[in-house]
Formats: sequence, structure tokens, C-alpha cells
Amino acid sequence: MHLNIPTILTIGRIVLLPVIVAVFYLKSPWARPLCCAIFLIAAITDWLDGYLARKWDIESEFGAFLDPVADKLMVATVLILIVEDASSWWVTLPAIIIISREITISALREWMASVGSRAKVAVSYLGKLKTTLQITALAMLLYKLDLFGLPIYNIGIVALYIAAALTLWSMIDYLMAAFRPAESR
Repeated sequence: MHLNIPTILTIGRIVLLPVIVAVFYLKSPWARPLCCAIFLIAAITDWLDGYLARKWDIESEFGAFLDPVADKLMVATVLILIVEDASSWWVTLPAIIIISREITISALREWMASVGSRAKVAVSYLGKLKTTLQITALAMLLYKLDLFGLPIYNIGIVALYIAAALTLWSMIDYLMAAFRPAESR
């Protein structure tokens, strides 16, 4: 395995997860905004690592494996923090939907790769839109405080439900693509 800047950024995203958890539990008025800022830095590295790997033509099999793992760890970790903090079914439900979808699609991609059909479940525009909305919702829920008079946490809850709906939609889209007969494409 050869480390390059995109791979180091991906590893950095994973390394930031315990930092996010530690800051989340600090008893300070600045802890949640700081936690949100660290999360957003990690989210930016998600975009940046892929961009740099493509731009510099240094995409690797290890990077292609590690990037979605880092993404799923980041989303699942923050969802667990948010669920634990809210201690309410209305936050738990979309979290279960999102985490369940991520596990299902990861398994589907693994299976499709084993049968030589990985391209049928490649990342789609809908998947990217889902990820963007998830990151936005999670950042708002981490921030938690009102900002310029806007109820950021409540907006984050609405965004989380929209992200959960997109999550289901994209899962159905991927499943349909995976099981679509070759002659109907």
C-alpha cells in the first residue's frame, strides 16, 4: 500500500472521529459548535480526497475501499451521538433507516463485486445528493444552537427526515439496478 495525499486525507477523516466524540461530550458552551466544525472539516476531506485522486490520477484500490468505509464510519458515529443525545424515537427512526441502508448497500456492492457486476451499483447522483443532505443535517444537529435566530436543530431534524427519505429512495434505486435483468437495460 502506497500512501498518497488523498489516502492520508481519508485516514485523517477516520482519525477525527474520536476527536468528534470527545468534543461532543465536553461540558462547555462551545463544545457543540466546535464538534460541528470538526465534522465539517472531515466532510470537506471526503470531497477533497476524491477530487485530488481524480485530478492527479492517483486513484488506488485501497483508497477506493477506504473512502466509503470512512464515510460510513463518520455518518454512523455522528448518528449514534445524535440519537444518544436526543433520546427520542423521532431521532432514532431516521438514524436506523440511514445506518441500515448503508449496511445493506455495502453488502450489495460487495456481493455484486464478487459476481463481477460492481458497475451496476456504482455511486449515483442520487447517492451523492443523499450524502450531501445527510452531512448538512448532521452538521446542524451537532451544532444544536440557534444561529441568527434560526432554529438550527429543528431544521436539522427536518433535513434528517428528508435525508432518510432520500436514503430509502437511493437504496431502492440501487437494489433495482442490481437485480435488473441484463436484457432490460
